[in-house]
Amino acid sequence: MAESTRMMLGLVIGIVLMIVLVSKTKVHTFIALLLAAVVTGLIGGMYPVDTTLADGTKVTGLINSIQNGFGNTLKSTGIIIGLGVMMGGILEKSGAAEKMAYSFIQAVGKKKEEWALAITGWFISIPVFADSAIVIFAPLVKAISSVTGKSVVGLALSLACGLQLTHCLVPPTPGPLTAAGMLNVDVGAMILTGAAISIPMLIVVVFYCQWIGKKIYQVPVEGGGFDRKEFKQEYIKSMDELNALIGEKQLPGLGVSVAPIVVPIALILLKTVVDFAGMEQSGFLYGVIALLGSPIIALGIGTLLSIYGLAAKKPNKEVINIMNEAIKDTGIIMLITGAGGSLGQIIKDAGIGDILGEAVTKLPLPAVLIPFVIAALMRIALGSATVAITTAASLTAPLMGVLGISPILMAEACCVGAISFSYFNDSGFWVFNGMFGVSELKDQVKCKTAVSMIMSVVGIVELIILQFIL
Repeated sequence: MAESTRMMLGLVIGIVLMIVLVSKTKVHTFIALLLAAVVTGLIGGMYPVDTTLADGTKVTGLINSIQNGFGNTLKSTGIIIGLGVMMGGILEKSGAAEKMAYSFIQAVGKKKEEWALAITGWFISIPVFADSAIVIFAPLVKAISSVTGKSVVGLALSLACGLQLTHCLVPPTPGPLTAAGMLNVDVGAMILTGAAISIPMLIVVVFYCQWIGKKIYQVPVEGGGFDRKEFKQEYIKSMDELNALIGEKQLPGLGVSVAPIVVPIALILLKTVVDFAGMEQSGFLYGVIALLGSPIIALGIGTLLSIYGLAAKKPNKEVINIMNEAIKDTGIIMLITGAGGSLGQIIKDAGIGDILGEAVTKLPLPAVLIPFVIAALMRIALGSATVAITTAASLTAPLMGVLGISPILMAEACCVGAISFSYFNDSGFWVFNGMFGVSELKDQVKCKTAVSMIMSVVGIVELIILQFIL
């Protein structure tokens, strides 16, 4: 059997094994992901432990790869999830989340919540990493679901789609910025084109989010968790009912309620702006901005603002208990997210991504589809949209003269392809499912996986049309 065939077989067997274990047995998703990583790596030809070959080459072993993938994933998401849920607990218990939700609905109008959240995500993900934004906005989404009666799944998915689109398509996020650099595309043109391409994708997918919110209908319940049941139109509250509901409650002011969310976003945005403007990085001012604008510090500041702005009059022990209660269910989210990172790292270290990329470049595909397919396969193989964009751009850059298409179209094809398949080795997949209680495998696929495919299909249609124009 050829080495490339064996690698691909390992990936297929590993994924199938994970699906069977999760859907048909008592094996927990965390363990199933680890087993899938082990099987994929061993069949893919990895050594069990770090090994030095006869020619002196050092090869990363299976166990080390699993640990590296787990650690690398959690170092970027674990602290953020922990701080975010503590902040969220205080926002919920103090009534601040409810105040934000009601003000949000008053501002955008009833029945437009999914659209408003999608647009919010679209703007926010330009400066803020998508997974961080999901955590930051989770209390608001849950509160909107509680006060309106709409499914938290449809609302959260709309937000996630907006976040994903600009994360993959609009600089200065890392993926599209790297693609622009590799393919010699003007960053300003990349921003305008990426934003324009993303709008039809967002419009189409929000209709799907509204539909799936009725098929997977669940709302937050008091004390944590979610209540799932069959959707009925009578569950959706009218504006009169909302006014009556809110009028009976003593809620904090809007300014103090939104500060824990707005301040971290502003700090992260400030760092993004100064990075994009090319500020001297050795200066004191940049150091301060870089520190305060890092997601961990920014979210820590937001958490402190929630504690001393919203819970200042509560006893110390009560505030600590609120945060303890909020964080107690995040352990499993972190474990599953880390295990998904392990699977992605195994696939990367086994060389499966390289095999896929080389195979695609030899296929007789229309020019614009080559970078798209490479990026899509990289997303399937590696999980990270940013890595998929970067890999696709590096593989297709030497083909620019041969393919005969516009460099900006090639760059956008890399970005659209990277949106295409969010599933088990994607940290964002597990962060979303864990934060909003999507526990069934079939529902997980109907949510994050389905919307990523819908957006990419719309995107490739746009790219094909643009190929005739550009």
